[in-house]
Amino acid sequence: MAAQVSWADVEVGTELPAQTFHLDRAALVRYAGASGDFNVIHWNQRVATEVGLPDVIAHGMLTMALGGRVVTDWLGDPGALVSYGVRFTRPVVVPDDGHGATVEVSAKVSAKNDDSTVAITLTVKSRDVTVLGKAQAIVRLP
Repeated sequence: MAAQVSWADVEVGTELPAQTFHLDRAALVRYAGASGDFNVIHWNQRVATEVGLPDVIAHGMLTMALGGRVVTDWLGDPGALVSYGVRFTRPVVVPDDGHGATVEVSAKVSAKNDDSTVAITLTVKSRDVTVLGKAQAIVRLP
């Protein structure tokens, strides 16, 4: 775990370490088991395409969690996360091709407040397409 970040040490524009995550069908099955979300669009290509999707898609909450992980890894103290919200704008398509999909997450401090909180804006993409919109976290720093 990273050393804890302090409010005095960050400025607007501070970039968090970017991370890239790999998702394959096995990861989707593991997430389904952990979350209890066994919707067939997350594991069955035939059903996914029948309902108009290009292929099986990752769970939106899994994609959101990957973004949140970048913030909590940077914090060093996951309990410092005050709020986190996103809009699901595009699905992460996970083909069964031996490669799967990648989710790239970058983030930076977008505001520093007098109450020891900072706002962090995240950019979450897959295949160079933004998949989460209005992704923002508020964290309280010592």
